Amino acid sequence: MESRSITLILGGVSSGKSRYAQELASRADEVVFLATAQSCDDEMRAKIARHIRERPPSWKTVEVPFELDQAIIEHGSLASFLIVDCLTTFTANWLMVKQASRESIFSRMEAVGSALLSSPASVAIVSNEVGGGIVPQSASGREFREILGQVNQKIARICDNVVLMVAGLPVAVKGTAEAHL
Repeated sequence: MESRSITLILGGVSSGKSRYAQELASRADEVVFLATAQSCDDEMRAKIARHIRERPPSWKTVEVPFELDQAIIEHGSLASFLIVDCLTTFTANWLMVKQASRESIFSRMEAVGSALLSSPASVAIVSNEVGGGIVPQSASGREFREILGQVNQKIARICDNVVLMVAGLPVAVKGTAEAHL
C-alpha cells in the first residue's frame, strides 16, 4: 500500500460503493472490515453472510453497530486498511436504536472523525447520498435524511478523497477517484 489516505465513498443503493471500497483495500496487507449493520432478521443475516463470503478470507470482519470510533482506534493501529461500511447504518443505529438526539449523533461523529485522523491505517468509508432522491413523507424520514447529509459533510471535510459512485463508476468530488487503484 502506498501512502495513508481517508476516502469517503458516496452513492445511492447498489451504486457500487462497497465494491469500490473493497477494490481500494485489495492491495493492502491487512484489512479489517468494520461492519455497522446488525443481523436483526433472516434477510439481513443472509445478506451479511453473503457479503462475508464475497470478501477475501484473510480480511477480518468486526461488527460495530455503535462504538465505531473505538473500533477505528483499536483496529487502525493493527491493520493497514480499514473499510467502514457504512455510515448510513451507523447513523440509523444511533437514531433509531439508541434514540440519540441530533446533537449526540454529531458529537459521536466528531469522535469518529478524530479516530479517523489519528489512525495510521488507510480508511475507506461508505455512506449513502440521500439528498438527491425524493423527499420522504414522514417527519422521521426527513430528519434522518437531514442528519445523514450533515454527517456526510462532517466526514467529507476530513477526507483526502471523496468519491461519488454513479452506475458503478467512481467520480472524484475531492482528491482523486482512483486513489489506490
